[in-house]
Amino acid sequence: MILTVFLSAAAVAAEPAAWEGLTFHKAAGPLAAGARAGDWPRFLGLEDRPVSAETKLNHELPAGGPPLVWECEKGESYASPAIVGERLLLFHNTGGKETLDCLEAATGKRWWRESYAVDYRDDFGYGSGPRAAPVVSGGKVVTFGVASRLVCRELETGKLLWEHDCEKEYEVPKYFFGSGATPLVVDGLVVVNLGGGGERCVAAFDLGSGELKWTTKHEWGQSYASPIPWEVRGEKRVLVFAGGKSEPSTGGLLNIDPATGVTDEPFFWRARRYPSVNAASPVVCGPGRVFITHAYVDRDSPCNGGVMLEAGPDMKFAAVWKAEDFRAHWTTPVYHEGHLYGFSGEKDRQCELVCHAASDGARKWARRFDFPLKYPTGEEIPMGLFRGSLLRVDGSFLCLGEWGTLCWLDLKPEGAKVESSAQLFVATQSWTLPALSRGLLYVSQNEPDRQTGKPSRLLCYDLRARE
Repeated sequence: MILTVFLSAAAVAAEPAAWEGLTFHKAAGPLAAGARAGDWPRFLGLEDRPVSAETKLNHELPAGGPPLVWECEKGESYASPAIVGERLLLFHNTGGKETLDCLEAATGKRWWRESYAVDYRDDFGYGSGPRAAPVVSGGKVVTFGVASRLVCRELETGKLLWEHDCEKEYEVPKYFFGSGATPLVVDGLVVVNLGGGGERCVAAFDLGSGELKWTTKHEWGQSYASPIPWEVRGEKRVLVFAGGKSEPSTGGLLNIDPATGVTDEPFFWRARRYPSVNAASPVVCGPGRVFITHAYVDRDSPCNGGVMLEAGPDMKFAAVWKAEDFRAHWTTPVYHEGHLYGFSGEKDRQCELVCHAASDGARKWARRFDFPLKYPTGEEIPMGLFRGSLLRVDGSFLCLGEWGTLCWLDLKPEGAKVESSAQLFVATQSWTLPALSRGLLYVSQNEPDRQTGKPSRLLCYDLRARE
């Protein structure tokens, strides 16, 4: 059922206002002359991969981190923020409601807040907030909640335009960790890895009206990997790395025509283990090639780790090489100059940063990093990056470690070295890819800080270079 509302949204401020939970510290410095800067409108940014075109950033991190512009308390959430123009969208769970805040990106002041009640509790003890990031397109913002509620609002006012309760309408079951794949807006369609009943693996809705336009009929369920657009052999396609809660486990890569929803021949790639998930998004690696990977290992399985695929003239995928030792869990690897860089490993202390050649899958190196941290008591503990995230930007790699370590890394096929590092906070589950827009870095602290006791927060740092 589509609900369309044309009433004006309540409590929309003409100017953004300060709110309880917001702390403003200091205005950011100006952008450096000639700096490239832009929006971050969706998960993985403008390029739908963890790469940013921004330049002239500060690579020298003080021990306490870059200058803090503002911070705000947030509810449970693993979702990255989205930034378009002067507006930032924060999607989180506050008091049992999935809440969308529209904030001023430079100050954290709020234009509007909209929310709805959600009944969800994670079966594995993780947070019960949303996983999927907001998506901004055409003056609208789309969210996909942890209980499969798809909502479209007007960016300017927060007015509800349409919504679908996909759990009820399309028989979407409760997956291992709820729904978590960020939708993709392509050619005016909202493409969602739905995983609903009746083999509704993927669905597309009209961005303007919410009307269901097509479904991709396949038995594979919903994964945590976000759909990725690409062009192959002169044709548009959407890559969906699917695979939900099923026994035996099933899933793999779909290559979908965004005009019709018809998929080319699927490629199976899923761990046999139950439970297991596909969570890292597909990585396009040059013309006709795409890399997919998961973290779960099974004895004698032909689908362990990662695989590089190539689409043939008939659009059928064939494996070019396999790498059982490239096992990204949920953070999407970076393809850069013929090599793949990413974190490999299912468990935190098993994880290492790796580099593989994209041509043949050969491992170039694997590294673990230790950043000793001293507590006020004098106790020193090792702080690693563990299952961190990578963003290729301004000639280097910006990394956020699982416990809140921010660092600039120089990664090459010959090796890896730390350029600078800072401990922003000491909090587990710092799994959310930071968002970068106009030289400001937005970092999600998803658990309370174990040193300061500060609650979960969104922090805005000034990463602009000083001239």
